[in-house]
Parts: sequence; structure tokens; C-alpha cells
Amino acid sequence: MARHGWYLGTVILIVLAAVTLLLMGREPICQCGYVKLWHGATVSAESSQHLTDWYTPSHIIHGILFYAALALTVPRASTGLRLFLATAIEVAWEIVENSDTVIERYRTVTIALDYYGDSVVNSVFDIFAMVLGFWLARSIPAWASAAIVIALEALTAIVIRDGLALNVLMLLYPVDAVLDWQSGG
Repeated sequence: MARHGWYLGTVILIVLAAVTLLLMGREPICQCGYVKLWHGATVSAESSQHLTDWYTPSHIIHGILFYAALALTVPRASTGLRLFLATAIEVAWEIVENSDTVIERYRTVTIALDYYGDSVVNSVFDIFAMVLGFWLARSIPAWASAAIVIALEALTAIVIRDGLALNVLMLLYPVDAVLDWQSGG
């Protein structure tokens, strides 16, 4: 496929993600009736409902990790194809993350007791954050990408006692000591 074709395919994937999430019953925007650029409260009915929040850094990290993984596994592929593949992975995650099964899992084993899924606008901006991470990784040295990953994980661990690594750990293999720490204990 021509280079621009992969970029068009990437845009189509993002649109299909939004349509799929709407068909799954996800709210288009926050039920509060408005959209904010940033929502900083993590224990809130508006968490994961606005454009960006404290979980946006984990999606930037997704993009950095996807870029690295695809550079290693398909080194001869064009950047457009790699971006398309990274976006397909992120879209799949957003759809799975917003399934009733995963939402209930989050509510059962993590600190996200009031989590009812992302709004569609939040999911789309999570995908955009992944694209940002992908382009950052493409544009800067590997050591700088690694530094960004470490800094974002440290920042979210300090500020909200969560982050990509902790989120994955608690979703797949909940640890009571981590849950206690995340709960402020």
C-alpha cells in the first residue's frame, strides 16, 4: 500500500473505534454534559470521561513501546504501516478495555471502584496519545524514549499511585499490598 494509504487506514481505524464504542453503548462524552481538556481527579465520576487525564501518560507509553516493538519485529516495514499496526493494537485495547467484562474486572480488583468505562471522546484521545508516543519514539533517540517512559511512570506513581505497569499488574494479578498502597494505606 502507498505510504499515504497507511495513514488514511490509521484514520479509518480511529473512526471505526469510535463507532464501535458507540455501538457498545459507551457514552459519547461525559454524562456531566461538557468536555474538558484535562480532568485531574482520579476518584471521580468524571475520570476517563474528558479529553485527557492521569491515564493519558500510559497511552503515550503505549505508543513508545509499540514503536520499539514494531521497529524490532518488522524493521523493513514503512513508518506508515507500523503506525497503522500500532493503532490497530491500541484500538483493540480500547475496545477490550471498555467491554463489560474488563470494566467489571477493574471495579473488582483495582482502586477504580467507580469506573464505568471511558467516554468515546476519552478513548479517541487515548488513541491520539498513543500516536503522540509513537511519533516521539520515532523522532528522538531510544535513550530519550526510555527516559520518558520512566519519568511518566514515576510521575503517575507518585501523583496518583497508579500507572501503566501498576495498572497491568493489578488487572492481571492483583496484589493486596499494592491495592492497600494505592488506596492510601
